[in-house]
Amino acid sequence: MWIITNFVTLTIPVTYTDLRFELFLSDCTSCHALFHHSVLLSVRGSMQAILMPEPGRAVVTTVPDPLPRPGEALLRVRRVGLCGSDLNSFRGLNPLVSYPRIPGHEIAATVLSLPETLPAELRALAVGMDVTLSPYSSCGHCSACLAQRPNACQHNQTLGVQRDGALAERIAVPVDRLFPATLGDPPLTLEELVLVEPLTVGFHAVARARVQPSETVLILGSGGVGLGAVAAAATRGATVLAVDLSEARLTTARLAGAAHTLRFDPATLADSVRALTDGHGPSVVIEAVGTPETFCTAVDLVAFAGRVVYIGYAKQPVAYETRLFVQKELDIRGSRNALPEDFRAVIQMLSARRFPVHAAIGSIVPFAKVPETFIRWKDDPGAFTKIVIALD
Repeated sequence: MWIITNFVTLTIPVTYTDLRFELFLSDCTSCHALFHHSVLLSVRGSMQAILMPEPGRAVVTTVPDPLPRPGEALLRVRRVGLCGSDLNSFRGLNPLVSYPRIPGHEIAATVLSLPETLPAELRALAVGMDVTLSPYSSCGHCSACLAQRPNACQHNQTLGVQRDGALAERIAVPVDRLFPATLGDPPLTLEELVLVEPLTVGFHAVARARVQPSETVLILGSGGVGLGAVAAAATRGATVLAVDLSEARLTTARLAGAAHTLRFDPATLADSVRALTDGHGPSVVIEAVGTPETFCTAVDLVAFAGRVVYIGYAKQPVAYETRLFVQKELDIRGSRNALPEDFRAVIQMLSARRFPVHAAIGSIVPFAKVPETFIRWKDDPGAFTKIVIALD
């Protein structure tokens, strides 16, 4: 504390991201005429980030450092995974994103600072600890939140979609969204942590499908989310059929627990699936692609009295043969994001080394090469599997 005069006191608390000066004024009447309350001045530092100013463009730019609010942790971003929604944001095909936007919602980070007071269940958190996080927000008041399903919050804002994301050197996030690497035994590596969020989306879909050990589950799509569904269904003891266009992804799906893998070919897929299911079709179909064709394929292939769960967003209207909904008496469900229990389940699976982490990550890209990577990915999406950005 530094006394300037007998009526002005200057206190200078310094955090990692900002320099704050608070002027506390005495009972001096003339001073109060000018300043009714204390004055707060902030001087913020800067950092590098990847910005999408508009569809089709991504640039390295400088933005202000984040200022943690009460209850928030400051994190140093170490790894960021890219998924299909990031590619669609770059293409201008993600209906939920607005521009300009910093993308990134699959995160591995290191804690730089924490709130002074932590909830009891988070008191093990410490500065220097590696973490991943849930990138979703919830309002607490909509019908989904009141039903204890905050993952489907009507007013959700996902990092990198409705609000700026993690492709930056530092981010500030609510501390109750953090999941430390030490929830696993042994603790997760950075490469494992960055895979947690996409895998949780598949885990949540399998929970929504109520998959049982005796069932056959067909999963359309073996990207990051689809692999999560493969691993979750296999963990529950189900027989898993994985479908994709990419042989490389199908190879990874086998490592993740798929008993059978099939290339997506509309001319032969139905016969192949019937042959593997004694003519009945799978008890559960999980759609993790997001095209009108795969939306319809799910209903066509599923067994009578089966369940269909949709994760993907179809970008165009879907024309169904709705007769099958009734004739098969199907349960059709959507699956959105993930719940805290899904994060904990994925962390336990990864810690047990039951998932092919290195096979699932196709490439690790330096931060400076992100703009050119988006362009190459847009031009030839089939040439890429999981992309992870390294910020250190």
